[in-house]
Amino acid sequence: MDKLTADDLIYGYINGIFPMADTDGTLYWYAPDPRAVIPIDIYKPAKSLRPVLNRNQFEIRINTAFTDVMRACSSPRSEDDSVWISDEIIDAYTELHQMGLAHSVETYIDDCLVGGLYGVSLGAAFFGESMFHHTSNASKVAFHYLIEILRQQQYTLLDTQFINDNVRRYGAIEIPKADYLKQLKAALRKKARFTEPVL
Repeated sequence: MDKLTADDLIYGYINGIFPMADTDGTLYWYAPDPRAVIPIDIYKPAKSLRPVLNRNQFEIRINTAFTDVMRACSSPRSEDDSVWISDEIIDAYTELHQMGLAHSVETYIDDCLVGGLYGVSLGAAFFGESMFHHTSNASKVAFHYLIEILRQQQYTLLDTQFINDNVRRYGAIEIPKADYLKQLKAALRKKARFTEPVL
């Protein structure tokens, strides 16, 4: 296969598939069944997060350090952690970001990037890809603001691909692939704009 491009990513997402790299950089496309999604309307911040939000501990920025967020997400969390975000993936998603279809939500302390997440936006669907934190609660706050954006702009689908303990804490559930594809098709027919939330 030729080098991954933004057009490849768009084609993949609208057909319910997404790429991940193996340890040697080889790309594979995935379409999990069941699929993990986070119902946008039922998310509630954990009680422990509310004081953090009230203190305004973090400065939130949107789309100011997209590639930096991706590179931070690509770092292994532990010695046993496998890395699936290759340089080729970073280049393709950065191209998608430049087209206005991939976005980052970033958290800062004293002008230093300490957490964030990134994903892809098509129609009224947002495909969450990965998140990172260097400071406690930094990625949780980024996710909270992501939900604010999705709610205010009337997104209908938040895809989180695979179920794991990290996404479960945000309310992720598994649905059959066929149901996911129906929701995806409906979301792609709608228009939504990824923009700064009104707080």
